[in-house]
Amino acid sequence: METNKKIKCIDLCAGIGGVRRGFELTGKFNNVLSAEIDKFAIETYKHLYNEDPTGDVTDEEFKQKVINTEYDLLLAGFPCQAFSRAGYQNGFLDTTRGTIFFDIADIINRSRPKMFMLENVDNLLTHDKGNTFKVILETLIHELDYSVVGVDEDESGNLKWERDSFLRNSRNFGIPQNRPRIYIMGFDNKYFGKKNLINAISPLPKGRDDLNLYSDLNDLLDSNAPIKYYLASGMLETLENHKNRHKGKGNGFGYMVVNDPKIKNPVSNAILATGGSGKERNIVKDSLEYAGCFAPHKKTPINDKGLRYMTPREWGKLQGFINYAFIDDNGNDNFSFPEKISDTQQYKQFGNSVTIPVIEAMANHMLEILNKLEY
Repeated sequence: METNKKIKCIDLCAGIGGVRRGFELTGKFNNVLSAEIDKFAIETYKHLYNEDPTGDVTDEEFKQKVINTEYDLLLAGFPCQAFSRAGYQNGFLDTTRGTIFFDIADIINRSRPKMFMLENVDNLLTHDKGNTFKVILETLIHELDYSVVGVDEDESGNLKWERDSFLRNSRNFGIPQNRPRIYIMGFDNKYFGKKNLINAISPLPKGRDDLNLYSDLNDLLDSNAPIKYYLASGMLETLENHKNRHKGKGNGFGYMVVNDPKIKNPVSNAILATGGSGKERNIVKDSLEYAGCFAPHKKTPINDKGLRYMTPREWGKLQGFINYAFIDDNGNDNFSFPEKISDTQQYKQFGNSVTIPVIEAMANHMLEILNKLEY
C-alpha cells in the first residue's frame, strides 16, 4: 500500500461513530460520508467529529449522494429483520426488500465499493432459524459478487461456513465485556479478482494480545460513584423478588452483581441500547458510604449492600470510547458528550454502539489482506 494513500470510507447506520473511529485509529482510513437518523446520536456525532451525519440509507436522495461520492469501503451496522421467503424467484436481493439490509445491499450494488464490513448482533446467526444470515451471504456473494471472509464455495456454488468464522467477543480484545457480535467482511471479486482473493483472505482475528487496558472489570470501575447511581433499598428488593420468582421457575433471569467478590477476573454482561435490562444485568458492588441515605428522586433509602448501576462513563470505557479511542498524543482524553445529552441517552448511545478496540482489530486485518493484494 502506498504510504500516503488513505482509504476512503462511508459510515452507514453510524450511531455515534464507533465503527468509523475504529478504522480511523489505524491512520489508514478517512471517512467521507455518514448516515444516521437518531437526532440525539446526530448531536453527539457532530460534537465528536465536527460533521453532520444526518442521512437515511432508505432514502433515494441519500443513495444518489453515495453513488456520487468517491469511496472505497462501506461500513455499516444494521437492524436484524426477517426477510420474505416469497422473493427467491426474483433473486436474493428482492427477498430482503423492506429491510435495512436491502438498502445497504442496494447501495453496494449501485456504488460498488471495493470492500465492506458489516456489524450486527450475534442473534443474526440464528434469526429465523438461520434463514436471515443465509440470505445475507447469498446476496453478498452470489448476487453482488463479493468474496466474504469465512465463507467457502464448492464447485457447485454451494456456500459453506461456520458460525465461529463471524462471531467475535469483546472480552477477547482487551475489554472486560462479554459482548459477542458478528462481523462480515467482504471484497469485490470484480476489482481484486476472485483467485487473488482466495489466496489473500485469512480468518478474522479472534482477539488481540497487544491491548491490556484493564486486568478485569474491577480495574475499569470508578470507585465511589455519585449517589444517584446507587439502588434504593425498595428497588433492590423489587429486583431480588423478580429474580427469585424466575429462579423458582428454573429461569436465569434477573439482576446480576457482575463484580461479586466470589467472581475471579470479572467481566460485564453486554451493555444494551435500551439502557434498561442492560443496567440491571450489570450491577456492581461499590462503596457503603451512602447506605441508609436518601437521594433525590428515590422513595426509599440507599441499599446497605453498596450496590449500584454502572455509570455512563463506565459504559463508555466498556466500548473503548473513554480511556482509549479519543486519547491524543499528549495523553488527554478528548471524548465527551454535548452538554444537554442526558444519562439515559448516554447509556443508549454507548449500548447501541460497538467496542472500538474490536473494530480497530478488524480494520488492521483488512489492511493485512489489502497488503497481500498489493492494494
